[in-house]
Amino acid sequence: MNLRIYQIGKTKEDWLKAGIDEYLKRLGAFLKVEIIELPDVSLKSTGCADIVKARETQNVLKRISPDEYLILLDESGVQKSSLEFSRYLTNLYERKSVVFVIGGVFGTDNALKQRADLILSLSAMTFTHQMVRLVLIEQIYRAMMISHNRNYHI
Repeated sequence: MNLRIYQIGKTKEDWLKAGIDEYLKRLGAFLKVEIIELPDVSLKSTGCADIVKARETQNVLKRISPDEYLILLDESGVQKSSLEFSRYLTNLYERKSVVFVIGGVFGTDNALKQRADLILSLSAMTFTHQMVRLVLIEQIYRAMMISHNRNYHI
């Protein structure tokens, strides 16, 4: 399985970048993960958060093919325990490509939610969109440790 993560905007904090890089390195033994940063749309240029979400969503949708399995991170999504998430990812192994999408500052447009195969919430709490990047990659790593019976999860 190839796994891609689309994220809107750059990760600006060095400590977040370092954490993400560490988990990407660890994941290399289990699967290929590619993180793709897409430019965010400026609120100043549009004057409207809904327009920002719509433009960012269209930028994501044009990069995802119909046969790719799309998991959208959104606060309105279902929550899974780490064990459930691991089982869920394990069941997707047969797919060629699984895509995660992390929206921008204002979230995502309904068009992306309609396209998603799963809408996933990492927590009932709210995180910054940059923090979610680290939490997601750590949970993917944890899922791999669980599925390979490694001690990391315990």
